[in-house]
Amino acid sequence: MNGETWQIILIGIIALLLLLPALKFLLTPVRLIFKILVNGLMGFLILWLINIFAEPWGFFLPINTVTVLVAGFLGIPGIILLSLLKFFLIY
Repeated sequence: MNGETWQIILIGIIALLLLLPALKFLLTPVRLIFKILVNGLMGFLILWLINIFAEPWGFFLPINTVTVLVAGFLGIPGIILLSLLKFFLIY
């Protein structure tokens, strides 16, 4: 390999090293949106299952944007929080 080939390889490596932070910066919002969608879907599924199995006892949690996001972001503690809020606000 001659000197020009090494220069091209070195320029390519430097370009890749400069491009990686830019790609990370651009992909972070996509990852955040994907995480919100997945958590929202999981929250919806948890609420739906609770409504199916708790309906015979007269317990129902509404499925709307707020409850889905609370259940998605907080998980089981979020479901407990929603249940307690409903119990204390209704009864």
